[in-house]
Amino acid sequence: MSQNTENRITDKKEQGTIEKTFEKFLWSLRYVVILGVIFGALSAIVLFIIGSKEILDIIIESVSITSGHVSHESILVGLIGAIDFYLIGLVLLIFSFGTYELFISELDIARKCGGFASILEVKNLDDLKNKIIKVIIMVLIVNFFQRILSMEMTNAMDMLSMAVSICVICIGVYFLGKHNY
Repeated sequence: MSQNTENRITDKKEQGTIEKTFEKFLWSLRYVVILGVIFGALSAIVLFIIGSKEILDIIIESVSITSGHVSHESILVGLIGAIDFYLIGLVLLIFSFGTYELFISELDIARKCGGFASILEVKNLDDLKNKIIKVIIMVLIVNFFQRILSMEMTNAMDMLSMAVSICVICIGVYFLGKHNY
């Protein structure tokens, strides 16, 4: 088969009724993606609400007279947990925006407002995957630091392990950032 025949779009007159109907049905199936978009966005909203509630709980507990003394570690662990919820919410929003733009339509209103084009710019599934992976890595780093803060150091080996872990994460983030340029 020649190159011209492979890339040629079949004229509607040349297509059979079954082929036209099937292709129209198949192309319409892309709208099923809207379920992932809607539920991804709703999940993001839920995570933002939960993260905000966690921060409010920390504030209330910190200023409450009856609670006594609240440790700095418990405040930080709670705040980092809330940031974790926000970051996972961002993953879901990026997924929702990207999936919508790839399969349904561009978000024209975001482009008109300006400033958001670089966040929402998704040309293909690899772009979407890369944006999501970067945020997931941040979620893992935040979760790691949350666990570190709540971990009790019993000996020098625990402290050394923590220092090495933080160093490895820093090196990974450095190379991840260097890869972007």
